[in-house]
Amino acid sequence: MLQIRCKNNNVTKSFPEGCSLLDVYQDFADEIRLPFPVVSAKVNNTSQGLKFRLFQNRDVEFIDASEGSGHRAYVRSLCFVLYKSVCDIFPGSKLFIEHPLSRGYYCNLKRRSGERFTAADVDRIKERMQQVINADMPFRRFEATTDEALRILSERGFSDKVKLIETSGQIYTDYYMLGDTVDYYYGPLVPSAGYLKVWDLEPYGDGLLLRVPDRKNPLVLAEKIDQPKTYEMFAEKVHWDIIMRLSNAGDVNKAVLKGNASRLIQVSEALQEKKIVKIAEEIDTRFRAPENPIRIVLITGPSSSGKTTFCKRLSIQLLACGLHPISFSTDDYFVNRVDTPLLPNGQYDFDNIKAVDCELLEDHLRRLMNGERVEVPEYNFVTGKREYNGKKLKLQNDCVLIIEGIHALNPLLTEHIPDSAKFKIFVSALTSISLDDHNWIPTRDNRLLRRIIRDYNKGAYSARETISMWHNVCEAEEQWILPFQETADAMFNSALNIEFAVLRTHAEIILASVPKNCPEYSEAHRLLKFIHYFIPVSDKEIPPTSIMREFVGGSSFKY
Repeated sequence: MLQIRCKNNNVTKSFPEGCSLLDVYQDFADEIRLPFPVVSAKVNNTSQGLKFRLFQNRDVEFIDASEGSGHRAYVRSLCFVLYKSVCDIFPGSKLFIEHPLSRGYYCNLKRRSGERFTAADVDRIKERMQQVINADMPFRRFEATTDEALRILSERGFSDKVKLIETSGQIYTDYYMLGDTVDYYYGPLVPSAGYLKVWDLEPYGDGLLLRVPDRKNPLVLAEKIDQPKTYEMFAEKVHWDIIMRLSNAGDVNKAVLKGNASRLIQVSEALQEKKIVKIAEEIDTRFRAPENPIRIVLITGPSSSGKTTFCKRLSIQLLACGLHPISFSTDDYFVNRVDTPLLPNGQYDFDNIKAVDCELLEDHLRRLMNGERVEVPEYNFVTGKREYNGKKLKLQNDCVLIIEGIHALNPLLTEHIPDSAKFKIFVSALTSISLDDHNWIPTRDNRLLRRIIRDYNKGAYSARETISMWHNVCEAEEQWILPFQETADAMFNSALNIEFAVLRTHAEIILASVPKNCPEYSEAHRLLKFIHYFIPVSDKEIPPTSIMREFVGGSSFKY
């Protein structure tokens, strides 16, 4: 008999060898109280599906869809139901699950006939999805030699998955079946389609929007928000992929194996520089406009999006336009630490807009715009106090202020400055490559890897510590940064197509340091698993002005 300890209630019970997690859960169900239905589990801090079988003593924690790994299992399973339904209704069609958008997932559907799909087609797909769910079709997982899995996937036309798997170096490969439909996913699924109670599907732009449960309350749909500018930025990303002939990780790996890594880096950097030049030229045009010229450039973005390097590269391009950029840090306008608002747990809430003295900052901005000389503060992070050390600024006729900070686009920060005087930029690493047509890489994973590497290299935090803080970081972003991204005049995608191949060379040893007996190991294991799909590439070809240098080191900029 096995000894299985349930971490939800810290009770150990005996179970027969080979029992499934579902068997274990049914025995514990009356003793543990989760707020929402269980969809997956963690076994020794590693995510597993509920059909996973146990052959040794283990710690088990059951997970609902409000937890990250549970939510991912739910969404993956829903994507498989969507794919099966498309196959059943439109045989030979191609489904591309491209990226998160509007709190759902944007999908593109290419019919074999070449015809555009209609609202009636979407209704037919939805009806078929509901039939699959009502029938409670089981998701069946199979393990095969990689050669056998490649044969199966190749026979079904999965060239994207074939390229991914044959370049990943695995000996055995898992694949799934739903009815007679085959697919491949890099994480666990729920046991059967009947688990998927909350979802919707609707037309969106040129494709579809798969709507999914709200993370905080998975019993209801996540509220849809319109994101036309984000949609356009993703469309630009797809256009860049076409230019570089890259659709997914398998294409990146094939290019690396052919010796084209250097070219991929050069083209990726050139495309980013082209975008920065375009933004700088737009700022220059509006700065020199005879009416309502801009005087302030506001730049924001979530953690590890590369805002700081973007600011420095933009400043260079503005200089090339004949403007004189002056950087202005919102960090210097933090209130004294004793006045910083607190979180419910008593810790300082540095992400709160009230942690910034908006009134003083705006007063200084208005005086600078009026041509006055202003002594600006410098925040001492050791003492937690603002200090005046004689730093004075005055704007000349060719000067433009650049303000970077997490609250830069929050209207409260520059409430009394006319919008016509402001140019707003949102920077984020909108992951520029997918694993395959049905497996995307969450945008937050890109930034989390960057932050883990930077924190470790600076000696600030271990990988375990960075991972442990990440949930709170994302919560703050949802409240203070992301609500304002659609107000931006320009958006910039700081991710590179070859980025994960380069990050792998830095992240592997750092992630491997996370102990297996801590909760953060689950996330470290997941990140390690997906970066192993990329063939590692040295960073020696990454230029010193690259945004990536902000995280892997070796930048020519001073931070």
